[in-house]
Amino acid sequence: MQNFLRDAVEFMPILLQGVWLTVVVTIGSLLLSTVLGLLWALMRVSGIRVLTGLSAGLINVIRGIPIIVLLFYLYFVMPDFGVALTALQASIIGLGIAYSAYQAENFRAGIEAIDKGQIEAAQTIGMGWWLTMRRVVLPQAVRIVLPPYGNVMIMMLKDSSQASTITVAELALQGKLIASSTFKNTSVFTLVALMYLTMSIPLILLVRHFENKAKRK
Repeated sequence: MQNFLRDAVEFMPILLQGVWLTVVVTIGSLLLSTVLGLLWALMRVSGIRVLTGLSAGLINVIRGIPIIVLLFYLYFVMPDFGVALTALQASIIGLGIAYSAYQAENFRAGIEAIDKGQIEAAQTIGMGWWLTMRRVVLPQAVRIVLPPYGNVMIMMLKDSSQASTITVAELALQGKLIASSTFKNTSVFTLVALMYLTMSIPLILLVRHFENKAKRK
């Protein structure tokens, strides 16, 4: 135990640098996936056949490509087309695109859960499709999708470790580098696991809060 505490004091400053990049990747990709996911969902429920088909096709393609392959493509292949991204940029964009498909399905489920009568009533008083979505449907759908949205945040936090495959020195890669140079695998990866757990627990509690709040309504 004393050895572990001594190792923790020694390695913590380096690991905290990795935590900062983990947070940056998670927040950046979460914002991007939210915007894209909402866009795909609105296209899916628009009732316009071309947009519906395009959205469904994009979602299926994105879900069918492993995250790591998407990261490799953005970081290693896109420069061949004249688009050079930094490892951090590629990580945020890659994870954001990958998770936009899951966000889209969550948003679509929330939108379709709204009573059709409310939509018809809004259109009866002269609201257009977009105004109905903005003022009637989306405010209610947000409350419905909050619990699954929280789960996506947790998964995204953990999957941010895949950014290490394209040299982003986030928490997982920092731990690997320290372990390979010190051979203190047990101490290092125990610390890494505890730090991921420390970041995940507040999100888990937040999701539970939203779920309990939804059940009371």
